[in-house]
Amino acid sequence: MYAPGHQPIVVAEGLRKRFGETEALSGLNLSIPAGTVYGLLGPNGAGKSTTIRVLTTLTKPDAGRAWIAGCDVATQPGEVRRRIGLAGQHAAVDQELTGRENLWMFGRLFHLTGKQAARRAAELLEQFDLTHAADRQVRTYSGGMRRRLDVIASLIIRPAVLFLDEPTTGLDPRSRNEIWDAVRTLVAGGTTVLLTTQYLDEADQLAHKIAVIDTGRVIAEGTPAQLKSRIGGRLDVVVAPTADLMRAARAMAEIARAAPDVDPDERRVSVATGSATLSLPDVLRWLNMAGIEVADIGRRTPTLDEVFLTLTHRTQPVAEARA
Repeated sequence: MYAPGHQPIVVAEGLRKRFGETEALSGLNLSIPAGTVYGLLGPNGAGKSTTIRVLTTLTKPDAGRAWIAGCDVATQPGEVRRRIGLAGQHAAVDQELTGRENLWMFGRLFHLTGKQAARRAAELLEQFDLTHAADRQVRTYSGGMRRRLDVIASLIIRPAVLFLDEPTTGLDPRSRNEIWDAVRTLVAGGTTVLLTTQYLDEADQLAHKIAVIDTGRVIAEGTPAQLKSRIGGRLDVVVAPTADLMRAARAMAEIARAAPDVDPDERRVSVATGSATLSLPDVLRWLNMAGIEVADIGRRTPTLDEVFLTLTHRTQPVAEARA
């Protein structure tokens, strides 16, 4: 059985799933520590939603095994469902009911008594700052409030693991921040969160560890900082108005041994440093020796967008891939 602190709370080994000619999962492996936010990133069709469906017992894998808190998802689905919560891509709350009535209904569906369901609904509404709207119909809620209520509904049974499948898609920045705060509150209380998202800043803000998946398998895993370090940083040089921008680009290419990006409007030359260690004083000295006047110079840490594009060889950020 699962023992907190002694083994991962979510484990997947060699998961495979095929839908006709499409192999959605092709030997996927995961190991998720308890009490963390684990981000699952990847382009559309990479296998994120299929992974969630397998781990939440909604789809059986063709091969491989997975466990939630020590319970096998294939042979012990009932035990798994007692330990998890799921908030899918679309809110499942009833818009004609009030927030309180929705939570009471979910409590009854989880076999709580009427009094237990009412008490749990009141606790969650207070914990997640929805008491002021508890007795209003959900159709009067903002998008962020509806999504927050949907997340709350998945917590009726105090799950050990909460699966959030793209929880903030389509929300405005304020509503996204509300969901982020709710996730942090959950994890502080001991819940493990598996988060799929197409917003890389969301994973950067929330996830303790990230797995990038493509073609149904994990192609990279680590903390946000570890993933960023895999592709190194970038060196930005802004030349003076009188400087020769293209001559600066050629000099930077020679210094960094990499093709530079040139922005004529900003008079900026940017080059990936990779694993090379280039000190700013040395770069300045080399440019000065080449007769290039520098207005500004700086080193920049790569974003998760750049990590994603490098690892998956895509030409657009994840958040734009739906279009």
